[in-house]
Amino acid sequence: MLQATGIYKNYGKLEILKGVDLHVPKGEIVTILGASGAGKSTLLHIIGTLDKSDAGQVIIDGINVSSLSSSKLSAFRNQRLGFIFQFHHLLPEFTALENVCIPAFIAKVGRKEASKRGMDLLEMLGLESRAEHKPAELSGGEQQRVAVARALINKPSLIFADEPSGNLDSESALNLHNLFIDLRNKFAQTFIIVTHNEELGEMADRKVFMKDGLILTD
Repeated sequence: MLQATGIYKNYGKLEILKGVDLHVPKGEIVTILGASGAGKSTLLHIIGTLDKSDAGQVIIDGINVSSLSSSKLSAFRNQRLGFIFQFHHLLPEFTALENVCIPAFIAKVGRKEASKRGMDLLEMLGLESRAEHKPAELSGGEQQRVAVARALINKPSLIFADEPSGNLDSESALNLHNLFIDLRNKFAQTFIIVTHNEELGEMADRKVFMKDGLILTD
């Protein structure tokens, strides 16, 4: 599903990534662990096509995304990838259902079909009764599940998560971690998750440890 080879990234004279290789097969849940400053989030942003490396290449599902134009890369990201962040980035003026549907609208899915997909996802996540509520009316765990539904709306094959349970209490975090496993088992989706949460690390199929811009153990 993902082949990242020889990934380097500098910010001025500061070396962040120093030649990282990461291969992830379809349907695997991989957690990337390490201390702050190890390069985890930078790597996630590069393999998730949100940032560009200074050297190396990223191949996702057989497509060399490093060589795509900006417009083609945006379309690929919208249609094939899902993103879940520590901060939910929900738009406060829209309802939960509207937030979930936004990526589908960008992909030019009709409103009726997008709304049906969105409601199906909210129901699967136990949020059907909260569909018309705005983010300020939802708990932290509910907001994060809305963000998960938004990440899933276009049926991505690969989902990236950056500290997805970082702002959740322990019970909500455990529920979110179990949800990732359920989604993988149900839809054969691939997850790459940056986390400090050791419990989530233990639940994954594989743990990758980073230090000083390199993968130490895999």
